Amino acid sequence: MSAKYVFVTGGVVSSLGKGLAAASIGCLLESRGLRVNLMKFDPYLNVDPGTMSPFQHGEVFVTDDGAETDLDLGHYERFTHAPLSRDNNLTTGRIYEQIIMKERRGDYLGKTVQVIPHVTNEIKNAMRKVAANGADVTIVEIGGTVGDIESLPFLEAIRQMRQELGRENTVFVHLTLVPWIVAAQELKTKPTQHSVKELLSIGIQADVLMCRSDRPLSREIKQKIAAFCNVEERAVIAATTVSSIYEVPLGFANEGVDELILKYLRKDAPEADLARWRELVERVRNPKDDVSIAIVGKYVEYEDSYKSLKEALTHGAIAQNLKLKITWLEAEGLESQSPEDRAYEAQLEGFDGILVPGGFGKRGIEGMLNAIRYAREKNVPYFGICLGMQTACVEFARNVCGLRDANSSEFDPAAQHRIIYKLRELLGVEEMGGTMRLGAWTCNLQPDSLASRAYRGATEISERHRHRYEFNREYEALLTGAGLRISGSTPDLTYVEIVEIPGHPYFLGCQFHPEFKSKPLEPHPLFFEFVKASHQNRLNRTADAIKQSTEAMA
Repeated sequence: MSAKYVFVTGGVVSSLGKGLAAASIGCLLESRGLRVNLMKFDPYLNVDPGTMSPFQHGEVFVTDDGAETDLDLGHYERFTHAPLSRDNNLTTGRIYEQIIMKERRGDYLGKTVQVIPHVTNEIKNAMRKVAANGADVTIVEIGGTVGDIESLPFLEAIRQMRQELGRENTVFVHLTLVPWIVAAQELKTKPTQHSVKELLSIGIQADVLMCRSDRPLSREIKQKIAAFCNVEERAVIAATTVSSIYEVPLGFANEGVDELILKYLRKDAPEADLARWRELVERVRNPKDDVSIAIVGKYVEYEDSYKSLKEALTHGAIAQNLKLKITWLEAEGLESQSPEDRAYEAQLEGFDGILVPGGFGKRGIEGMLNAIRYAREKNVPYFGICLGMQTACVEFARNVCGLRDANSSEFDPAAQHRIIYKLRELLGVEEMGGTMRLGAWTCNLQPDSLASRAYRGATEISERHRHRYEFNREYEALLTGAGLRISGSTPDLTYVEIVEIPGHPYFLGCQFHPEFKSKPLEPHPLFFEFVKASHQNRLNRTADAIKQSTEAMA
């Protein structure tokens, strides 16, 4: 049986939500009992996003096999159960790298290496490889915008796929913009018409048009788009802005997207079962209470830098019928002039929980340490992830163990007390190139620990990593003697994975990135418990305030 593909492209402007659209299509097809796989082609020349600035590209999403990928793969994993790996995200840089390696080896037997057929063949082979894992439908997102020079080889490759596989095995979904013009007080279809025309000029006729708009499309608008863009009226889909991204699959289902795609692919499937998604959206719309979390980070000016983190917190809140309120605090803004200067505390007051996420470099570290000290001393629930665990260990060493110059060798290579360091530094081994611990690693949990209870009594877990520096176990006895507990380590005891403070309402730091494995219908246990503890802190503070008010009145 031939593989079946859905190709998702975008036009007019970027950031319309192609990744969410692809993920939502996957969600709908999966809800009908089909196996799906998804992949993303990025047109930039970087080999992967691992070295790109979070301010430019947003977060780097890490898969189990250690691939540093585009953040859209996070949407794919949250909305589906597709098995993603490094094969599911390829850039122009990686494609050309593979071709040049083949050319240097002589694989092309002296032929002139060209975009067509060699680059397009490499792209098609990558798609076939992903489709070969048994998926009923493979959804392929083409990054960038139709009309961009760098996207042309990918568009040419999917055009050829239609020619080779036939219409019954390929569907082209095109995402465009239908803007509301305030002066005219009407929606305008011309940008969509031009985008479809641009796509047609390279040989691709869109089958389904997803029209992004901040308001519903009238029947007349849909008829006009269908007529000018040569698609069925029912294939003009209103992709209307929603309050929660988890409403998108339901909106597409109401527009009949899955029915349409299955019709074009000539594929039979059971009726969709979206009951759990409807329950999820109902909880989003009708929360019973709020919970406020302060995220003290280095890249807070661009929220996509922490995309999976924000969604994982949201999952933990939704599961408990809570509305999540996030305040992004720039870590540098919490720095103080001296240890006695506690002016930063005013910025941290009133939050139910405090979270310090991952990051690289020394900028803002002192502000993070101040936030951690505040959370530890004031009994505010604290969750530290990657860098947030490392800084928690440094703060504990400084302010509990009395090692005033405790630090990480990442921030101060000459520090006397390197609580965090590169493992091979003490051996005098110089490391070059890629030195990060990436992908899934096994962690053993200590029984009757906060971590073990969060994981429902599990003794062994697997989580994803992306970091270079580790906890220095030479300081283990000193820190644990002062009250820090190491509750998670690799099976060989080489790496510390989780630390916590017993007796604190919730103080936990983990070296891995649990946000990468959280799903809306399956919230990650550490985020669930952190949000739970933060909400309990809110209830306790409210109760204390009522008690004090009552006593004052008496």
